[in-house]
Amino acid sequence: MHSSPVQDTFAWLRFRPALAWVGILGLVLITGLGILAGAGGILRLLFPLGATIVGGLLYVRYPLLYVGFTWWIWFLTPLVRRLIDQQGGWQDPSIVLLAPPLVTLISAITLLRHLPNAHRQEGLPFILCLASIVYGLLIGLIQNSVAGTLVALLNWLPPVLFSFHLFINWQEYLAYRQTIQRSFLWGVLVMGAYGVWQYLTAPDWDRFWLPNAVDTDVFGHPEPLGIRVWSTMNSPQPFAAVMMAGLILLLSNRGSLKFAATGVGYLSFLLTLARSGWLSWLAALLIYFPSLKSHLQVRLLATLMIMALLVVPLVSIEPIASEIAPRLESLSNTQEDGSYQARLDGYNQLLGEALGEGVGRGLGTVVESDRLGRQDSGILTLLFSLGWIGTLPYITGIFLIFFKLFQAAETGLDTFASAARAIAFGIFAQMGLNVAMVGVVGMVLWGFLGIGLAASRYYTQLKFVRSQSINKSFSVVV
Repeated sequence: MHSSPVQDTFAWLRFRPALAWVGILGLVLITGLGILAGAGGILRLLFPLGATIVGGLLYVRYPLLYVGFTWWIWFLTPLVRRLIDQQGGWQDPSIVLLAPPLVTLISAITLLRHLPNAHRQEGLPFILCLASIVYGLLIGLIQNSVAGTLVALLNWLPPVLFSFHLFINWQEYLAYRQTIQRSFLWGVLVMGAYGVWQYLTAPDWDRFWLPNAVDTDVFGHPEPLGIRVWSTMNSPQPFAAVMMAGLILLLSNRGSLKFAATGVGYLSFLLTLARSGWLSWLAALLIYFPSLKSHLQVRLLATLMIMALLVVPLVSIEPIASEIAPRLESLSNTQEDGSYQARLDGYNQLLGEALGEGVGRGLGTVVESDRLGRQDSGILTLLFSLGWIGTLPYITGIFLIFFKLFQAAETGLDTFASAARAIAFGIFAQMGLNVAMVGVVGMVLWGFLGIGLAASRYYTQLKFVRSQSINKSFSVVV
């Protein structure tokens, strides 16, 4: 008997296996009680340590839960950091933020186990990208501070390792697919609901964090109806990237919970005012729709219509409409958009210098223009950090994966596989606007490259096995 979409959605509520959930709920309980008790100083150490221990347990004993736990640690840790800072005082950099990369780095065990045969298992793209990162690390240790280089490594390395982990376990693709779908469904619902609440109420911990961390002119003002929503993340752009992925996945979700997730998800996504995230969603949708069979395209159109009926009334309410409408209009009128022009000026100022970087300046390099400050361009970051020596293998590795994904015609009936390819393309399309290969944005890019490549190999092997079975059957008949 097959389980229904509703049963699959709520399956985790059975809290099985028990040992795994004892670890997960124990971490949640200790963190929650510590925050309520005002023990922020202790939690700064306990949270990343506890998350790493739980991640190690799940990796060894319950690999599917490890994948879901890793995504949730990336989703929620910045919020935990803000709650702890409100109790224990502002600290930057915060050791709490080590939890996501440390949990993800556990998947390096997978690389070590499979590295000798990785090139024979279609792992060459990952080897190229990892080699580029190691190159950037070595250059960074020579040219930059050790601390800055190692911190940068924690942003660059984990996404690629996690991607390789998903890919190399392609035999478990169907189970991993369900885990990722469920993680992002609940993620959109929880993060979207918190994002709307954040916009309406401006919680104390967010108001405390905002003026300490960033220029309030960029992230809005620490007051109700004044915040550019970043929900449980550290800024609107990473949150928009995660929500883009979750919202694209909702298009292929058949559970009833997706309608609630759709409402709060799209509303909070729009309230980020992150135009690169909106364009990324559009790019992903344009890749996703043609990849489906005709009957699935009809279903997708119906889903989009239902979602529009849910979302349009919400974004038409004041003052939400007044926030979103000008930002949408600026997409077609870039000449009068000061933010866009400033970014373009900074990009043009640095591009010539970046193109001359043969060796690169190593991981930990901060890309800044003289007049406009820090630049968040993935292209500039690649060239300055890795130079042409490191950038060419890195980009080649990504292009090899995309080439394989766009060749995979067998995934036409698998809406998740098509969505994974579209999400990865949508994030990669941001490369000129955002540093799309590191941190949580890099996790979205590389995570869906990895699971998309796993789907491609899974269906290729399935097709091979079926053809072999047919040939054997034909031989017996003859």
